[in-house]
Amino acid sequence: MSILSGKNILLGITAGIAAYKTAFLVRLFVKSGARVKVVMTPASKDFITPLTLSTLSKNPVYSSFINDEDDNPLWNNHVDLGLWADIFIIAPATANTLSKMAHGVCDNLLLATYLSAKCPVYFAPAMDLDMYKHESIKHTFKILKNFGNVMIPATSGELASGLLGEGRMAEPEDIVSFIEQDILSKLPLKGKKILVTAGPTYEAIDPVRFIGNHSSGKMGFEIAKAAANLGAEVILITGPSHEKVSHSLIEVIRVVSAESMYNAVHDHYKNSDIAILSAAVADFKPKNIAKQKIKKKEASLSIELEKTKDILESLGKLKTHQFLVGFALETNDELKNAKDKLKKKNLNLIVLNSLNDYGAGFKNNTNKVTIIDNKDRVTEFELKDKAEVAQDLFNEIIKQIHA
Repeated sequence: MSILSGKNILLGITAGIAAYKTAFLVRLFVKSGARVKVVMTPASKDFITPLTLSTLSKNPVYSSFINDEDDNPLWNNHVDLGLWADIFIIAPATANTLSKMAHGVCDNLLLATYLSAKCPVYFAPAMDLDMYKHESIKHTFKILKNFGNVMIPATSGELASGLLGEGRMAEPEDIVSFIEQDILSKLPLKGKKILVTAGPTYEAIDPVRFIGNHSSGKMGFEIAKAAANLGAEVILITGPSHEKVSHSLIEVIRVVSAESMYNAVHDHYKNSDIAILSAAVADFKPKNIAKQKIKKKEASLSIELEKTKDILESLGKLKTHQFLVGFALETNDELKNAKDKLKKKNLNLIVLNSLNDYGAGFKNNTNKVTIIDNKDRVTEFELKDKAEVAQDLFNEIIKQIHA
């Protein structure tokens, strides 16, 4: 999954021959998982049709403040478009439009939307060689970059005039890659390696039966996704779970038992900057596993159990530079038990949730947590979607690692 997945991308198209490439650009954005809307200058429709772009983006294409062909025209609100966008990319960006952007000229819907946008703005210049090298254009680039806009440099190649040189709009694949890398480079966890555990473990009784719990893995998967969306490289070690994730920055390792999770975690812990252990690992396992299915001969069955290895405690003992986070699911004396666990296992943070809280715990899409740090600071949160809980957790982690 691309870092652009789930983003609202507004593509502005101006009147240059490179506009024909925007069909490919829209497809790449959609393929990356982004939601795409297109706004065109009126003259750009001479180079590519709105029908093509609306079909590929699965959204209406905007080019004027009102739709003249409609018997009951509605106003195309440039403010709403600007606020909708997480990213605004103007490609191709002609010399004419760039100059207007630099000097606040607002004579079409695209420019009005640009002046209303609150999101990062990228522009990919496209023009002939002499235009690209002209001092006035260089000055325009400087003004726009000083405004905080990000320039995707033109490349060298054959131009529409027949000349060879700079001015050719970057290829669609390179535009998408440039934006992805620029976003990643500015994220707070860029370069960090994060280890996350999720889900239950299953401890075999015989080849058919096991001891397990009701953990779905939802919380751990949301933590992994939040970490990746903040730029981290993530190792997600999960017990049996129906949850799935596809992200270029997440490597998923699937295990079954507490022993296999212990081994996988220790394989990756040394190289981790942050470890977040949200898995509901079994505390006990059968001492002896039957090689054949146990037959139902008696009215009762006794199974001798033994303790599993405490993964979190073992990491606390090995901790050098790692920021270590544990989870505590409690049913009584919640705060005291969580604080004891925090201290005993040498954690930086512990995330407490109680089965006594409605909407918290296993299988729910929501959770209600309290985060406690090793300086005895306690922060309570309301019931939230688990994706929001994951974001709250990283807000606390980032605050502490940058303190």
